[in-house]
Amino acid sequence: MPPHNPWVTNDITLFGVLAGLLALLFYTSGSRHPFWQKFYRIVPALFLAYMLPAVLRSLGIIGETWSIVEKGETIVQHSRLYYIATRLLLPAALILMTLSIDLKAVFNLGWRALLMFFTGTVGIILGGPLALAITGKMFPELLQASGNDATWRGLATLAGSWIGGGANQTAMLEIFQYNKALYGGMLLTDIVVANLWMATLLFGIKYAPRIDRWLRADTSSIDELIQKTEAFARQNARIPNLRDYMIMLGVTLFAVGLSFAASHSIANFLTENVPAIADKKSFLSSLGSPFFWLIGLATLFGIGYSFTPLRTLEGAGASKIGSVFIYFLVAVIGMKIDLNKILEYPELILLGLIWMAFHAGLLILVAKWSRSPYFFMAVGSQANVGGAASAPIVASAFHPALAGVGALLAILGYIVGTVGAMASAGLMAWITEIMK
Repeated sequence: MPPHNPWVTNDITLFGVLAGLLALLFYTSGSRHPFWQKFYRIVPALFLAYMLPAVLRSLGIIGETWSIVEKGETIVQHSRLYYIATRLLLPAALILMTLSIDLKAVFNLGWRALLMFFTGTVGIILGGPLALAITGKMFPELLQASGNDATWRGLATLAGSWIGGGANQTAMLEIFQYNKALYGGMLLTDIVVANLWMATLLFGIKYAPRIDRWLRADTSSIDELIQKTEAFARQNARIPNLRDYMIMLGVTLFAVGLSFAASHSIANFLTENVPAIADKKSFLSSLGSPFFWLIGLATLFGIGYSFTPLRTLEGAGASKIGSVFIYFLVAVIGMKIDLNKILEYPELILLGLIWMAFHAGLLILVAKWSRSPYFFMAVGSQANVGGAASAPIVASAFHPALAGVGALLAILGYIVGTVGAMASAGLMAWITEIMK
């Protein structure tokens, strides 16, 4: 059955709508009108860049799928914007935001960054069984399904997605053989809950100083990294000209192109020659994901550039161009949310919300105990739940100099995702058995 068509039914117009929305957002956020000044003191602009496309999709104005009729035949088309944004704009932004990175200052961020990342991982591992136990009492049918229809098998795919990413999610689907006819409910839960959580994190960034004061957080290492980056930018600041922009975009897109080609070559080589990686049931299967290598290679290119004279391009606005790409990426990701579908699977959505609440609560407790800043909490969480597609977004929302931290933690998520998800799945299977 063809999808119900949104008003916009081609990618070029869709991209234009998102661009116009961002232009309007920046125009109003910079307005001196008292209403807009008060409004943006409460609501962060980046949060609106994420949520307004979701509202437009929910109203049927834009969408990811539509149908056209050619020669009497109905053809379903899918938007390619998300693929382009994650494969082109994201790696380009990472390069532009890391070409002036101070690696020593990044390493000086210390143990709290890793602590909050692994706290987020543990929150997902334990949160799934807890959420299943709670919702199982309210919706007994969640515990009654058996065989390949068993709910815990489907939830294992959520654990894979929320610790690593798409490759880990696929690995869980292969390992536990969840009924693919029921898989749509899990995908919807993944999209709705993960994106609502990301929206919450983005909203909180505006209030990060207040949150840090409540946490009694030590932000000195983050402040040092930001100050060094800003000082370097001031020392090399200049009015950019055409030459600067051509070099900046040329070396960036050249690196993206090489990274994209190499990522597929590396993934294909490993898949063909390393049985453990080719096996989708293996915890090493994420190493066969081209996207894993694309993000890793793009980050390495940016770090490599930071040891060359190209790092002075920060003075010409490299991180600002990277931020432009990030905003477009945020808008495209926001377009994936259809608020109308939140109640299609109420029991799964509730389970997912309880799961994410436990994850968040554990992060807050550990952050309070360790005096970890909100930055570590938000990025550590998103490196798990959102992965490489969104962890750099959250990190760069604090400051462009921090985007690389989000990318590096997200890569770590890919590595531990399958093992962590298998542990969570085992606990959920045990909960199902004892509560039946």
